[in-house]
Formats: sequence, C-alpha cells, structure tokens
Amino acid sequence: MKVLLEQDIKGTGKKGEIVNVSDGYARNYLLPRKLASPADSSAVNAMNIQKSAAQHRKFQAGIEAREKVKKLEGASVTVKARVGENGKLFGTVSAKEIASALLEQRGIEADRKKITVEPIRSVGEYTAKVSLFEGVSTTFRVIVKE
Repeated sequence: MKVLLEQDIKGTGKKGEIVNVSDGYARNYLLPRKLASPADSSAVNAMNIQKSAAQHRKFQAGIEAREKVKKLEGASVTVKARVGENGKLFGTVSAKEIASALLEQRGIEADRKKITVEPIRSVGEYTAKVSLFEGVSTTFRVIVKE
C-alpha cells in the first residue's frame, strides 16, 4: 500500500515522502496514529502545495536577509558599558547586547546566536560577524564606549 508520511518514521522514511509499506503496517499502525495518509491524488497535491509554499517563504527570507546585509555593510554599532579603571569593563559585552544595539540603532533584528565576536573586555573598536540566513553574512564594527 502506498502512503504519504505525515511525520519522520525511523526505518520507513521522512515527512512528505510517498513510500510503499505492507497493508497491515499501514492499516494497523500508520493510519490510526495519523503518522501517514493514503497516497491518493488529493493528499499528494496538498503536500506539493505545502512544499512549494515553504520554498517560497524560504526564498523571501533570503531576499530580506540580503537587503539587511546591504544596510549593515560598513556600518557601526555603539554599545555603552560600565567601565572601571584603565578602560576595563565590568564583565564583557555579549552578543545579546550587540543584537539589542543592532535592533535599536539600525532596525535590524538578528539572533544573538548568529553573532560571532571575540570576547570584548575593554573599551575600543571591534569587528563582529552576523549570519542572517544560509550563506548570507556580513561583518560590522562594534564600538564600545563608557
């Protein structure tokens, strides 16, 4: 029996695949648990529509990321921190603080986990790298002031 998988099933296949399984396995396990549906033309068509919509969303996200990269190239972000003697910071400037400064000053929302920067422990100018999408990344300056 041919079924369209609704979820990843170990040893059988991945979500969205059409696989040929035994009739008993399909009737007694996959179909009652809603792990799969019969592979009729309407189910296959619905899955194809969902896949094309997901591809379109991913394409649009890539375009938006490239626009953000153009805005961010050569830009600088200023982060204010508490400073002790000799220009040393109390703690470090984290990626979370840089991400909030990016949103506040440039209007660019970036995940803190996608920002890579060397540990910032003193006042000065540093270079950070942000990855906004698969294969779309850029560097920008981070200026730390008192």
